Amino acid sequence: MSLTSLYLRRTFAKSDRKRDEGCSIGDQVTYLQNLPYGTDRDWQILDVAYPKEGTGPFPVIVSVHGGGYVYGSKEEYRFYCASLAERGFAVINFNYRLAPKTHYPSQLHDINSVMAWLMNQGNTYPFDLDHIFMVGDSAGAQMLSQYAAICTNPAYETLMDIHPPVFHLRAIGLNCGMYDMEQLKQSQMKLILKDYLGRKEVLPEESLHVLDYITSDYPPVYIFSAGGDFLRSECEPMAQLLKERGIPCVMKIYGDDNTGHVFHLNVRLETGILANDEETAFFRQYLH
Repeated sequence: MSLTSLYLRRTFAKSDRKRDEGCSIGDQVTYLQNLPYGTDRDWQILDVAYPKEGTGPFPVIVSVHGGGYVYGSKEEYRFYCASLAERGFAVINFNYRLAPKTHYPSQLHDINSVMAWLMNQGNTYPFDLDHIFMVGDSAGAQMLSQYAAICTNPAYETLMDIHPPVFHLRAIGLNCGMYDMEQLKQSQMKLILKDYLGRKEVLPEESLHVLDYITSDYPPVYIFSAGGDFLRSECEPMAQLLKERGIPCVMKIYGDDNTGHVFHLNVRLETGILANDEETAFFRQYLH
């Protein structure tokens, strides 16, 4: 593992503990933990949250956590995902195998396994499988943007050799993310990206040209960043590309220079609450 990845793990873990200190999951949410979606019982597990009020079925949000491909788990996202459930959604919060122990594209296969698990659970949990949404932040936003391309472009599905189950991805939320993989290879993230990709290429270089495979069939997108997000510069070019491809897209920059990366995970922060309210309101436009 690179020193950059080690530093990221330590600093992110410290800030996440501080952010979540004193938080709890509200009584209005049913929160089920550690359900297996694969054979790796340490990493291929997920949590399910949904409102206690009402019988459902509830529209579904699948959350892809961030952490620079090398850090993070569902534990750091439980309060955020529970807060989405409070807004009237069933939410899936899952672990995926981290780099550098497990390399690309295994993480995308894990996302696909979660979606396959979801589509097999219609009679077990109160999921409205006709209304599925996904959100991702930071590296999770990059992976989600790539998975959405796999789901909507048969040529890219074939190239990646990842075959999604049959479902309609109604809309996605790309939050404080990075999207141009080729640009990332030349950026401050290049060492972390090496940890993610590994030394031996499993897929051809073409698989990293994700933006080339975004077509007009891509789902509608709510994309946001923050005034003080170190990835803010990634937001507008991605939004512009989506609009040029004819994809419904809303872009927002929240807060000021003091509003940092993945601010929306802080369930007590007014700006984060607003961002999550507006993103879920965008999703509700696609419930009919």
